[in-house]
Amino acid sequence: MHKINIKRIYDKPFKTDGVRILVDRLWPRGISKDKAKLDFWEKEIAPSSELRVWFGHKPERFEEFAKKYREELTLHLDKIKKIKKVLNSHNITLLYAAKDTKNNQAIILKDFIENIKSGA
Repeated sequence: MHKINIKRIYDKPFKTDGVRILVDRLWPRGISKDKAKLDFWEKEIAPSSELRVWFGHKPERFEEFAKKYREELTLHLDKIKKIKKVLNSHNITLLYAAKDTKNNQAIILKDFIENIKSGA
């Protein structure tokens, strides 16, 4: 199995990124589609608008946000499994726009993908 990377969409793309997947519900400000160098935009597996607004990027809410986001991810196991399948042959980079590199959905999503069983 290949590696899952996490990166801000504003960071320079590299060939080693592999398959680049934007995991935000909203398009990031100030990034053109050309500059983003995306392979996929998976809006459906991003946190719901309600959850995103509630979280508001407040670090003290991250633990509860993570729990609620994992619950939402269980509703999209088909998309998660497709991403996991890509890992068989490519590295993947999950892209997000948040400024906080320690408290964001890409961290939770990476863990979720790595820990879900392929046949589940």
